[in-house]
Amino acid sequence: MKPGTRNAITDIAGLRVGQASDSKLKSGVTALICDVENTASVHTMGGAPGSRETDLLQPENTVQSVDALVLSGGSAFGLDAATGVQNALREQGKGFAILDLNIPIVPTAILFDLANGGDKSWGKVNPYNELGYQAAVNASQEFDLGSVGAGLGALIGGPGMGLKGGVGTASTVMENGITVGALVAVNALGATTVGDGKHFWASPFEHDSEFGGLGPAQVPCAESRAIRIKYRDRQSKGANTTIGVIATDALLTKGECKRLAIAAHDGFARAIWPAHTPLDGDLIFSVTTGASEIKPSMDQLIDLSAMTASTMARAIARGVYHAEEQENDLLPSWAKAFSHD
Repeated sequence: MKPGTRNAITDIAGLRVGQASDSKLKSGVTALICDVENTASVHTMGGAPGSRETDLLQPENTVQSVDALVLSGGSAFGLDAATGVQNALREQGKGFAILDLNIPIVPTAILFDLANGGDKSWGKVNPYNELGYQAAVNASQEFDLGSVGAGLGALIGGPGMGLKGGVGTASTVMENGITVGALVAVNALGATTVGDGKHFWASPFEHDSEFGGLGPAQVPCAESRAIRIKYRDRQSKGANTTIGVIATDALLTKGECKRLAIAAHDGFARAIWPAHTPLDGDLIFSVTTGASEIKPSMDQLIDLSAMTASTMARAIARGVYHAEEQENDLLPSWAKAFSHD
């Protein structure tokens, strides 16, 4: 098993990623645009989620296919990003057809990045509608990682008060020909690195030094168990959240697609310590295009679940690894924090 050509969620044909960032705001939007019919679902495990149109993704409900999945900064204000993405897709004639109307289906999840050093004095109208529109217009198979889009102002736990988070992606091509891809915006309460060191919890799954090639941390067990959360003395409900998308080209039912989202949360747990806390809104969308035309057997579904978790873990580490320094940062990037090691 190895990464796809781009080592990105866009290694799955029919998927593109668009991003829009506002450096003054220190926030942005990341949108997965689905250019092909698909089946989608979602699973939430954090205690403080923020989302839009997630109920329709439950297996018992009617809608199967989505036009986009949106990850946004801005806390509850960021839910407006979905409207901007909808407007862009409607201009392109995309959406659920009812009579002579097209209604783009755009489920959305948000993370809290309001207290990150950016200027949030936007006046009467918040900027997320426009950021969502621009993200959809910018959609491409190639996209940046780290401090961009929904990850622009993301912060996570780690040494000291914490580190910068970011947008990450990864892909895996399985031996049976199925491809799995992950896209994530990492803004966790917990840490992606072990103790006070620079080694990533996700290191056992790393391919080709994609996040530094450091290998596992060689530290005493007591140190590796140390809990390094973000701003420990200043936590409040909803101030965190890791949100993502797991995608595949396997041929899955809506119920199996939900199982894929559940399995992807194991990637959160392998890459972030602690994950799924009462103060995180951890949520993962899942989407399958079925383009491989491979209907997995039970054994293959088990393997697919495992690769789903490992691919998501790698994407999380890559998002943090690629974070960059910017003006008015409250916390250092991984690169800066460990520049003297």
